[in-house]
Amino acid sequence: MRSSTVIALIASLALAGPVLAKLPPPSDEAKAKAAEAAAKSAWSAKVEAHKVCEIEDRLAKAYHASVKDAPAAMPTPACVQPGPAPGETKPLEASGAHSPPATATSPPSTNTPAAHLPEGAKK
Repeated sequence: MRSSTVIALIASLALAGPVLAKLPPPSDEAKAKAAEAAAKSAWSAKVEAHKVCEIEDRLAKAYHASVKDAPAAMPTPACVQPGPAPGETKPLEASGAHSPPATATSPPSTNTPAAHLPEGAKK
């Protein structure tokens, strides 16, 4: 029985060698993807915390409004907005890139037919 135990031990050590081998380091692309995933995860946690904070505030206000002998409310920090999602950018149209610099004071065109316009104004 002793020899079978030794053989089993040697076989398990021989098979465990490849398991303990080092993996190659991650590529720059994999590192960037991991960092982006971590940033999105952290932002999602902030959004969830903000939602919970708002719900707690509403519940506390409703409780103090409904109960006459409610203890005084403890001061709590204000709910903090999580901000925009990481990597999120506004589309060009929504960012105001096509907006005129000032409010228009006259229409962009006139009712004058092209035949009556001065020669330099025709296109």
